[in-house]
Amino acid sequence: MILFFASVGLLVLGYLIYGRLIDRLFGADPSRPTPAETMADGVDYIKLPPWKIFLIQLLNIAGLGPIYGPILGALYGPVALIWIVFGCIFAGAVHDYFSGMLSVRHDGQSIPDVVGHNLGRGFMQFMRGFSVILLILVGVVFFLGPAALLQSLTGIDLKVLIGIIIAYYFLATILPVDKIIGRIYPVFGAVLIFMAVGTIAMLIVKGYDFYPQRTFSNVNPQDLPLWPLMFITIACGAVSGFHATQSPMMARCLPNEKYGRSVFFGSMIAEGVIALIWATLAISFFDTPAALDQVLAEGGPGLVVNHVSTTLLGHFGGLLAIIGVVVLPITSGDTAFRSARLIIADIFKLSQKERLKRLVIAVPLFAVGFLISLSDFGLIWRYFGWANQTLATVVLWTAAVYLVREKKLHWVATIPAIFMTAVVTTFIANSGIGFNLPMHIATSIGIGSTVVATVAFFWKARLIQLPPTETPEEQ
Repeated sequence: MILFFASVGLLVLGYLIYGRLIDRLFGADPSRPTPAETMADGVDYIKLPPWKIFLIQLLNIAGLGPIYGPILGALYGPVALIWIVFGCIFAGAVHDYFSGMLSVRHDGQSIPDVVGHNLGRGFMQFMRGFSVILLILVGVVFFLGPAALLQSLTGIDLKVLIGIIIAYYFLATILPVDKIIGRIYPVFGAVLIFMAVGTIAMLIVKGYDFYPQRTFSNVNPQDLPLWPLMFITIACGAVSGFHATQSPMMARCLPNEKYGRSVFFGSMIAEGVIALIWATLAISFFDTPAALDQVLAEGGPGLVVNHVSTTLLGHFGGLLAIIGVVVLPITSGDTAFRSARLIIADIFKLSQKERLKRLVIAVPLFAVGFLISLSDFGLIWRYFGWANQTLATVVLWTAAVYLVREKKLHWVATIPAIFMTAVVTTFIANSGIGFNLPMHIATSIGIGSTVVATVAFFWKARLIQLPPTETPEEQ
């Protein structure tokens, strides 16, 4: 129990101390007008109260990732907590803060354009295609996941539930941000808080032994390696590129830059707490990793959520907790499609003030999403995990270049960018969905790719720092 509360305490200290440092490095300026003021359009650029923006941002980014990922990560034992805590503070929250605040500084532009301003047009074009594909995958994952969970509770046909969720996503995608998202998310936030606090409180009340596997060694029952797999498996609770696609939506609603730390850095810390809770529940509720693995084999993370929630909170409380888990992916799936609409609109310079122009983008977007949903869910999830962390890596490099341009301490972004580069390249080289190479070869490729990326970064940093009239050859 001490380990759990110490981990929560570290996350809080990370927000109070490291979050303040990041905010100062960026140079948040309360006197600077935000896009919500200068570009108000009544659809996407709408000034909202800070507390409401925080809840919307939290629910936008907290999909299935901070629950399903930590449950799967719990198979590795308490070592998963280390990645959740330190990954969240030094990588995830930094990533989320810069993706949001850089968008604020660039008129609320989507993340591909923010990347392009710092890494060049080539990266911008790559990120446009990559981000839209990732967002469609997220949208698909986040209507298949909650539909399956609701089916297990209600017995309603899966296709009917998927149809209802898609209909809601469509409305949330095309209507002004304050009509649906701005109104119902605070209610969903209350359910989410009940789910998280209630389950961990009852774990304590009912006397469960916290972390029966008292070791930081890898205890995975399938002997899956910690490196690099755990850093892909536990994504949204530690660092997630999907968040960078969501932050610009709230960047368009932020009333003042002084709220950037609480909205962007703070929401990631809150998601880290959610991930910490579910990793702790998965490790502590089951006697051994093998017992957890057996339940996962029978029904995946959704069945784990069902067992844990109903046992700890009873049938009614468990139902509320499970609804909270259903809410998380739904409140990310709707904004995934909305973000995809905004990115496509930015690419083609299409004003989104008129409803018809929103429909022109949204209709084919959902048609593609539906076709992808006919594929294997497990395969979609595995590709999403890698694509998600790859996007996070690019955004961290973007933040590092921005800090170099501003002559600020770039290491706060450079170090996590270096680490994540090694993770994603090693994973795709080793994984069966990638090149399926032996681990020692994949690790060598990962290290080599990281060295190349790091050298390229410092070369670009040197060019940025040179006086305008000088070139490298003249030095």
